[in-house]
Amino acid sequence: MSTEALARQAAERLARLAEERVDHRFKGLPPDADGLTVAELAAQRRNLFRDGDGFTSPVLALSAERLEHNLALMETYASRHGLAFAPHGKTSMAPQLFRRQIEHGAWGITLAVPHQVRVARAFGVRRVFLANELVDASALRWIAGELAADPEFRLVAYVDSVRGVELMDAALRGTARPVDVVVELGAGDGARTGVRTEAEAAAVAKAVAAAPGLRLVGVAGYEGEVPRADPERVRSYLRRLVALAAGLDGSGRFADAEEIVVSAGGSAWFDAVADVFAEIPELSRPVLKLLRSGAYVSHDDGHYHRLTPFARVPEEGALEPAFRLWAQVVSRPTAEQAFANAGKRDAAYDLDLPVAQVVRRDGVERPAAGITVTGLSDQHAWLHTDPEADVEVGDWVGLGLSHPCTSFDKWQLIPVAEADGTVVDYIRTFF
Repeated sequence: MSTEALARQAAERLARLAEERVDHRFKGLPPDADGLTVAELAAQRRNLFRDGDGFTSPVLALSAERLEHNLALMETYASRHGLAFAPHGKTSMAPQLFRRQIEHGAWGITLAVPHQVRVARAFGVRRVFLANELVDASALRWIAGELAADPEFRLVAYVDSVRGVELMDAALRGTARPVDVVVELGAGDGARTGVRTEAEAAAVAKAVAAAPGLRLVGVAGYEGEVPRADPERVRSYLRRLVALAAGLDGSGRFADAEEIVVSAGGSAWFDAVADVFAEIPELSRPVLKLLRSGAYVSHDDGHYHRLTPFARVPEEGALEPAFRLWAQVVSRPTAEQAFANAGKRDAAYDLDLPVAQVVRRDGVERPAAGITVTGLSDQHAWLHTDPEADVEVGDWVGLGLSHPCTSFDKWQLIPVAEADGTVVDYIRTFF
């Protein structure tokens, strides 16, 4: 299939998301919308809160205005600091958001496992950074086929072991195009993946040079795994990463590369990445300084809201939490206790519990004063209520969420709502 045909196919698949029929698979949507297409439901511009529009509790909503703000802010940030940007798509696994991120200047999309790459390719993503060593022979053969079929497709993957290089090369023998790889430098003892020493990195690079199915194009890492992370430790690790790139370049390991990839950047320390990557010396090839932060797209009300670099450098702007989970109070057994009907199946909870932000009753919204989420059961949020808390059975409680990575995966079709609750679009996820 030609490149043009592949592009048409991807565009058609993206358009068909709007043709999907709404039914029981999708939580929180109006029961009377069953049988409508997503496009037809969006065109009705129903309101989350208006009587008769039918949204059921719990329902997760994504703010239209805040989503656009966050997309534009990171586009501006990356451009200002001379960074290419491949946001981590495993945060959302939403092709519509992949498209919007690329429209906002993203170089490509970062992913972690073969299934995610298949989703991205099905919807036309041309550049993928795979932040993992891929040793699955079936997946590697599929990727080789994608590379052969589409000259404009580029995939860059981690390598962090000689054994991994050998497995990858064995699966890729005889393929038309080599797979581009970067040596991953681990962030220290007790961190996640990646070589621990420069000597190990040199051995992996040597193994890649002997593997015809692979091409070494750079180095990468993840500073979010630095033990006891603080600005000094994070910058020290990133300078090791830059020095590794320079050392491998000096040894001629990037002779076959058109550009040298130096990549890092989670959602907590990308200001340090920008600072240290600005120090990268002149190398033998142009350098692609690739940032990978992904949680920015929806941001959050907990973990990243506290740690975001924009909080440390406010003149750069500020990301805005774009998710709100609406649940309904279904029990008020004591003066100190209430229960809402959203639990672990609905709310992110792996880092922080949800935060009660607002209460709605009879169309009036007010701050959720005196209400604290103290725990989650499968389908219930445990609410502690202080004496000043004004909350009754039937009230809607708007919850702020932490860690967007585990919010998107709980909802397959997410309403995108304007500030007044009018739903203007729906985001389809593929986890």
